[in-house]
Amino acid sequence: MNEILDVIIVGAGSAGLAALREVRKYTQRFVIINDGPWGTVCARVGCMPSKTLIEAGNAFHRRSAFEEFGIRGADQLTLDIPAVLRRVRRLRDDFVASTVKTTEELGERAISGRVRLLAPDRLEVNGEELRAHKIIIATGSRPIVPAPWNSLGNRLLTTDTLFEQETLPARMAVVGMGPIGAEMAQALSRLGIQVVAFGGSQAIAGLTDPQVIAVATDLLGREFPLHLGEKAELSRLGEGVQVRAGKIEVVVDCVLAALGRRPNIDNLGLEALGVSLDQHGMPPINPGTMQVANLPVFMAGDANDQVPLLHEAADEGYIAGLNATRPNSICFTRRTPLAIVFSDPNIAVVGSRFQALDPAKILVGEVHFDRQGRARAGQRNKGIQRLYADAVSGRLLGAEMCAPAGEHMAHLLALAIDRSLTVQQLLRLPFYHPVLEEGLRTALRALAAQLPAVNESDLSMCGAFNVEALD
Repeated sequence: MNEILDVIIVGAGSAGLAALREVRKYTQRFVIINDGPWGTVCARVGCMPSKTLIEAGNAFHRRSAFEEFGIRGADQLTLDIPAVLRRVRRLRDDFVASTVKTTEELGERAISGRVRLLAPDRLEVNGEELRAHKIIIATGSRPIVPAPWNSLGNRLLTTDTLFEQETLPARMAVVGMGPIGAEMAQALSRLGIQVVAFGGSQAIAGLTDPQVIAVATDLLGREFPLHLGEKAELSRLGEGVQVRAGKIEVVVDCVLAALGRRPNIDNLGLEALGVSLDQHGMPPINPGTMQVANLPVFMAGDANDQVPLLHEAADEGYIAGLNATRPNSICFTRRTPLAIVFSDPNIAVVGSRFQALDPAKILVGEVHFDRQGRARAGQRNKGIQRLYADAVSGRLLGAEMCAPAGEHMAHLLALAIDRSLTVQQLLRLPFYHPVLEEGLRTALRALAAQLPAVNESDLSMCGAFNVEALD
C-alpha cells in the first residue's frame, strides 16, 4: 500500500469503532488496524460479560429474601456454575459478533497486526510501512498484573480470563476493590463461592465521600470478608495460593486480580512523535480535541488513560474521528461525569466528587434507605445517598451514593447537573408515589432546609408528611 491515506485508526475497540463511524462519512481512504481479537474490551471481557455474571449472582441471591416474602423452599435451590458460565459466554459471543460485524465488510482496510509508530504520519505493521495525513490511536487497555504474580499460572485470573473458565473453584480471593473488584467480589460470593476480598486503600469502588464509603464497606462486608488498607502479597502454596495483607493470611484455590487496567501503549513507539512523555510514557493530550500536542495524531478511549468508561470512549472516538477529517480541530465540551458500579446496592458518583469540592462552599443533603417505603416493600432497604449543592446558589454540583436503583437516579442527577438545576428546581419536578426516587427527594429536602426559603406559592415548598408510608 503505497498511497498516502487520509486516516489510520489503530485499535478496533469502542473508541476505534466510534472513530471509524465518523471517518467513513468523509473518506474511504483509511485503514483500521487491530492487534489481537477483534471485538471491543466491553463486549469481550468487560461491561457485558461481567454484568451477565452479576445478574446470575443477583438472581440466585434473591432466594435470601424469599422467606420474608412468604415464599418457602429457598433452601432447595441449587446453582449450576458451569451453566452460568456457558450463558455468560453465549451472550458474550453474541455481543462480540455485533461489534465485529462493523469491520468484517472492510476487507483490506481492516488489518490484523501490531503497530509501531515511526513518525506523526507514519507507522509500521506486519513489516509494511503506511503513511497517513492523520493517525488515531485507540489501542485500549489490559488488566494490571504485577510481574511476580504471573508465576501463579492458572491460579491467577483477570477479567480477561475469568469468563473463559468452565467452572469456578470453591475458594477465591479478589485483590483490588475498585469498581471491577467490588462488582466481581459480590457477584462471585452470590454464586456461592467463598470469597475473601482485599483492597490496598480504605476507599472502595471509586467513592471519595467517607460516609458513603463507610456504608458501602459495611454492606459488602456483610456478604464476604473484606480487608482494606494493606497491600496484598501472593505466593503459591501447594495446590492453592496464599494471600497475605498485613496480619491477614488466607489460602484460596485461585485469585482474581482486579487492580485496574493499563493503556496498551508499550512498544507503540510514542517516542517517535517527538513530544515529551510523562512518567507513564503518555504524551500530552487535549481532552477537548483528543489531539496529541499540535500533531496530526489523536488518542482516544482507554489508550489515553483519562476516563476508562465506554460512553467516554465512544465520545472520544467520535471527537478523534471528526477532528481527523478536518483541517482544524473542534474543541468539545465533555459530558457531566458519571460512573456506576453494578453492585447491590448500586454505587454511583455523579458530577463533582466529594473530595474535589470545598467543604466551606457546599451544602450536603443525605438520605438513608433503611426506612424508605418502596425500598422496604422490595426488601431493598439499605444504602445511602449524599447530594452536594452550592451553598450560595443552591445549584446541584454532584452526588455519591450506595443506593437501590442508584444506576437510574444517577442518570437523573447527571441530567440535573448538566442543566445547572438548583435544589428548588428539582423539587418542583413530580415524584410519583411510591418509588425509590422519593428517597432522592428526601435528600433534596434536606438541602432545601439549609437554603433560603422561597415563596410559599412555589411547589418546591411542599414538605414531607413525616409518615414513612407516604414519604
